[in-house]
Amino acid sequence: MFIALEEHFSLPDTLGNSEQYFTADVWATMKHRLLDIHEERVAEMDRHGIETMLLSLNAPGIQAMPDVNEAVEVARRANNYLAEQVARNPRRFQALAALPMQDPEVASKELSRAVKDLRFRGALVNGFTQIGDSAAYYDEPHYWPFWETAEKLDVPFYLHPREPLDNQRRIYEGHPWFLGSAWAFGAETAMHALRLMGSGLFDRYPRLKIILGHLGEGLPYNIWRVDHRISKTPRGIPARKPMAEYLRENFYLTTSGNFRTPTLLDAIAEAGVDRILFSVDYPFEELAEAVKWFKGAGISEADRLKIGSTNAEDLFKL
Repeated sequence: MFIALEEHFSLPDTLGNSEQYFTADVWATMKHRLLDIHEERVAEMDRHGIETMLLSLNAPGIQAMPDVNEAVEVARRANNYLAEQVARNPRRFQALAALPMQDPEVASKELSRAVKDLRFRGALVNGFTQIGDSAAYYDEPHYWPFWETAEKLDVPFYLHPREPLDNQRRIYEGHPWFLGSAWAFGAETAMHALRLMGSGLFDRYPRLKIILGHLGEGLPYNIWRVDHRISKTPRGIPARKPMAEYLRENFYLTTSGNFRTPTLLDAIAEAGVDRILFSVDYPFEELAEAVKWFKGAGISEADRLKIGSTNAEDLFKL
């Protein structure tokens, strides 16, 4: 029985965030699956051997709300709603908090409330936060007190993708097929993760735990070259260690939406099997496809057990 932890739901307020990625006929089904938690979703879990899902709000969600008051209100409401749903079936569902990163102090308080009062297992944040027409990245100094809170609470922070803002998409003009999950999601998130590594954040807060989906957004494959070139031209980088060390010590990677065995083997080689976690990216990906691939992936049964369930049990204290 598997544990899956990049699995999404939606509030009516955030449902429209996902519509842009689907044709009208597909969206009719997808909309239902995002709003449903206890009926079709549980039946699908039963069919494919998913014991527990950790649920999180669909992207870009709170991070796409320029109005701070709206972001705070919707995040709190989303977390309250999710807590109610988990309470109905805590064996099958656990929760990751939505956070209003527009205000790091409020985000810290909401993370503390979610963990201490609502018994959430961590947080999932949909990439950078939009503030006006600009993107705020979480290596910036005013976010460091938030990271101190996350470290003290000892819960993981899932850095989930989102697309670059409209004013930062010049390279995609004329090539819309590379937007979204095909490429832009991963490229944006990998760079955000590298910013966290390079900033010295993990030197200050060495017990932070960051999760990346899609088998690391390409970072395992490229991390050696990143370090190799920085060692030749460091340009004053604040980080005290190579990026590969942070990848192995502070990051966990999930299989969400990346059902490819050679990529899995590379992620294991670079990050270690104890830091790989099974996930699907439901409802945007199919449980049947993910489970069929993972059951047949060319890894040992001991590693399959770790990735499929026990790593998540340890990380989230399930």
